[in-house]
Amino acid sequence: MKLLVIMMMALVVLAPSLDAYAQLGKGDSPFERNFGDVKFLDAYFGTLDQKIEVTPGDKNVPFTVVFANVGSQDITGIKGQLLLPLGFSSSDGKGALIFADSDSESLAGKHFSLTFFVNLEKGVPVQQFPATVKVDYTRLRESGQRTAFFDFDFKVTGESILNLRADNPFLTSLKNNEVIIQITNTGTAPLSNVNIVLKNTEASSDRESTLTNLENVVFDQNEWDIGTIDAKSSKKFTFSVYVPANVKTETLHTPLQVSYFNSHGDKIDDTRTVDFYINGLIDAKIYDIRVIELSGTQTIIGEIINEGNINALFAFVTLEPLEGSNIKKVTQFIDELETDSPVPFNIPVEFDGEPKYGDHPIKITVRYKDDLRVEHLVSEIATVNLKDLTKKPEPTISDFAPGIIGLALAAIAGVIIYKKIKKRKEAQSESS
Repeated sequence: MKLLVIMMMALVVLAPSLDAYAQLGKGDSPFERNFGDVKFLDAYFGTLDQKIEVTPGDKNVPFTVVFANVGSQDITGIKGQLLLPLGFSSSDGKGALIFADSDSESLAGKHFSLTFFVNLEKGVPVQQFPATVKVDYTRLRESGQRTAFFDFDFKVTGESILNLRADNPFLTSLKNNEVIIQITNTGTAPLSNVNIVLKNTEASSDRESTLTNLENVVFDQNEWDIGTIDAKSSKKFTFSVYVPANVKTETLHTPLQVSYFNSHGDKIDDTRTVDFYINGLIDAKIYDIRVIELSGTQTIIGEIINEGNINALFAFVTLEPLEGSNIKKVTQFIDELETDSPVPFNIPVEFDGEPKYGDHPIKITVRYKDDLRVEHLVSEIATVNLKDLTKKPEPTISDFAPGIIGLALAAIAGVIIYKKIKKRKEAQSESS
């Protein structure tokens, strides 16, 4: 009998709780009272106006839970308490409760939100998690506080971090340049449906203003569909650029509009600028390699012509023997290679050992630097013929011609003088 009385008293105490559980559906909180005034809508990292991406290790991150007032009366005094799994804590520190208040009342039929601030531990994985929120509120013109519990899932999205850079940030004017751009996602969330558009103008209310110095630069395309870039990965896209002669020794700003979908499914439009430095073109060529005699010495001469649009700096010319030639290797400094005039060079021939005459294969190399102090080489191979200037040539009829002519003139003069003397003697004998 005594045991029966104890069991009946226990049933009386537990009856409200049993009734509450009987009202619960799958996933509902055991504290749900089903008053029907507040309905859970959404939960995400960010504020009411903007969702944000988060990554493990972030601190003091806003976490917003959105509700609707589906009751027939306005509610006020709204307060919330958030229960998150291990790996998450209040921004006030571990062990602290996670609270949020709403200063304004919520009208019937309208939505409201509670924003909590939480810390994420570094070891938290990027995935979905369960959570529970408790909402306390009061109906207007009604005394007493009401409470609602909601179980829901939320996601640690990870964070997408976009970077753009050129594999080679240097272009050369007066030529086609192949450009390779690398787009990298260094974050923990993917970039989806990435699309890139070249933008060199910006529309304003009354005119279109130029953003960059791309007016005369020619691109072979201006839009690229990249697709999805996973976390910690990169992709590349290529195009060709022709830079005119007037764009040189300056920075070319190339604005690219990047659009993609983040881990929340929101479309993001961002403009990134990739900068290139424009080198002037140095187009050096070697012409007219030959041998002349200067002051009794055979000298190899030629001309260097720069057909580009900028001067070459610190130029040297080198004579180098090839294929058994024993001409001594010689290097001369010739200073700048200007664009408006040929630069001559002359290198006296010296031999390494006994002189060898006849045909000599040689290589002329011009070494110079551009305005970035990068060294370049241009070479030309030629064959020159060297003669032995110390050897006297065999006499020819032409060599004796002056003597013969002199003797002939002397003989003629002698004959004329003889005739004059003879004529004078004859005249004197007749007069006597």
